[in-house]
Amino acid sequence: MARFVRVARKSRLPENKGTYVEVEGHRITLFNLGGEIYALDNACTHMGGPLSQGLVKEGEVECPWHGSRFDIRTGEVRTFPAGEDVASREVRVTGDDVEVEV
Repeated sequence: MARFVRVARKSRLPENKGTYVEVEGHRITLFNLGGEIYALDNACTHMGGPLSQGLVKEGEVECPWHGSRFDIRTGEVRTFPAGEDVASREVRVTGDDVEVEV
């Protein structure tokens, strides 16, 4: 059964940049887009590149290894070489606490 776990403070998440967190063995990247927080699994579906280190632009994150891009809101793959979406996770913000479903 999935549950929410506190992973960060919203006030400490920079805008338009990925923030890596690891919780209960899950590697997750948090994104702050205009005050809305999103969470994706950290590994690019092409070869596992760290999305937390990717360039964020116009609601997408670009894998730093081979340039695949993903929609931060949904995890949908936007450009090759990745052919599969990256998993998106539910986020809940209460006050300054950011919780992610695991």
